[in-house]
Amino acid sequence: MTGSQLPRGITALIPSAPITATPGERAASQLLHLRTVEVPLPLLAAAVELIAPQLESEDPVTREAAADVRARLLAVLDGAGTRAARPGAG
Repeated sequence: MTGSQLPRGITALIPSAPITATPGERAASQLLHLRTVEVPLPLLAAAVELIAPQLESEDPVTREAAADVRARLLAVLDGAGTRAARPGAG
């Protein structure tokens, strides 16, 4: 195919180059599927910071996933802070 020819038919629908995901996009996708995990609180705080740029992604699915993951992480951090403040909390 020369530079002036555009793909036609079914080949026009097939991407010609792999789309690479950013680290934040991969993190959002992977974290969204977690249900239970035990990690140090500073790691959760770092994850909140790492996912923040994806909140302004051009892709609406990425924005939605990032917002959901961020909300979950913040809820865990808020809950952990409350438990840690109570004497005898585990």
